[in-house]
Amino acid sequence: MAAPLKRRIGPWLLAAYGVGVMVGAGIYVIVGAVAANAGLWAPLAFLLAGLVALPSALSYAEFSTRLPEAAGEAAYVAAGFARPWMGTLVGLAIVVSGTISAATVLRGGIGYLQVLLDVDRAWPTLVIGVALIAVAVVGVLESMVFVALFTAVEVGGLMLVIWAGFAAEPVAALNSLPPPVWTGIASAIALCFFAFIGFEDIVNMAEETRDPARSLPHAILWSLAITAALYGLVSWAAVRAVPVDRLGASEQPLALVWQAGMGGRAGFLSAIAVFAAVNGVLAQIVMASRVLFGLGRRSPALAVFFHAHARFGTPVRATVLIGALVIAGAVALPVVSLARITSGVLLLVFVLVNIALIAQKRRQPGAPFRIGGWVPWAGAGAASAALFAEYGGLG
Repeated sequence: MAAPLKRRIGPWLLAAYGVGVMVGAGIYVIVGAVAANAGLWAPLAFLLAGLVALPSALSYAEFSTRLPEAAGEAAYVAAGFARPWMGTLVGLAIVVSGTISAATVLRGGIGYLQVLLDVDRAWPTLVIGVALIAVAVVGVLESMVFVALFTAVEVGGLMLVIWAGFAAEPVAALNSLPPPVWTGIASAIALCFFAFIGFEDIVNMAEETRDPARSLPHAILWSLAITAALYGLVSWAAVRAVPVDRLGASEQPLALVWQAGMGGRAGFLSAIAVFAAVNGVLAQIVMASRVLFGLGRRSPALAVFFHAHARFGTPVRATVLIGALVIAGAVALPVVSLARITSGVLLLVFVLVNIALIAQKRRQPGAPFRIGGWVPWAGAGAASAALFAEYGGLG
């Protein structure tokens, strides 16, 4: 029997992990696109998107107490549909999408680093990638502390932007808010929804969490609430300080907010984006390796990955493989063109997990953490709507 993963983490480190995955580098660019669609109502779009994500988050929270396994969604789908092969496919899809996402974020982070330093892309990618693999191998607590520290840097940067936005003179348009254009707000909600993807990674840490039945639901819901509040404040500061047309046309909208309130070039935002990228890569390596570990328990073909290091208590084989693929992808593959696929995969998984919970609740109503029967229906509907909006010609 394989050595177990070590239970070393509690709810607050888990919540920081979730916030770090969700916030990432995306908020530094997505505010402009959301403002272009929703105008001065961008903060409302972010908050409504958080409410759209909430039913799926609640479904994950209940499932995490029913099946506290590292395989996460793979275990949920296999149990709900009573089809082990479906669980394996979902798990492999999560591993692949997480690896592509990490490679994309690492490539983008190196791009920000090149803005600050005149360096070639390959060597920083290799050095940072190997360092993150080492952190992930040494221990889950060390990885989570690392993620929490970098998340604090990300959140600190956003708080500075919020401060600058509220220190600036408000734009004239705020004197008479236009009526909301709901078609534009709906398009913005579809964009914002993707900024909340990340809470689901928390469930893959179940076998390394102390008291998972209590810690996992709390971490999922707290991370979603904290992120929604941050997004709402950042977007409100942005539309308050900078005209919407300028925000929508900029690739660095938060730099405009800083300049409006404080002046200067806001070069520190590029440095924070590097921290955000490194944080996101580590979080994805940790997540994908746990899914691969869990799949190794369930599938004989992947049994080689059902192995935890006796001293470190981490899935070393899975971690090294995922980390190596992330480095290779960041250096050699057109990961940007593949990144859009990962969003579709995750939304499809959201739909499947919600449907699986509907079936599981009918078979076994009791659970340590229970939600209303309507919640997974709402989660499946919201994820399906977002999937259609993005890939059905509406996005």
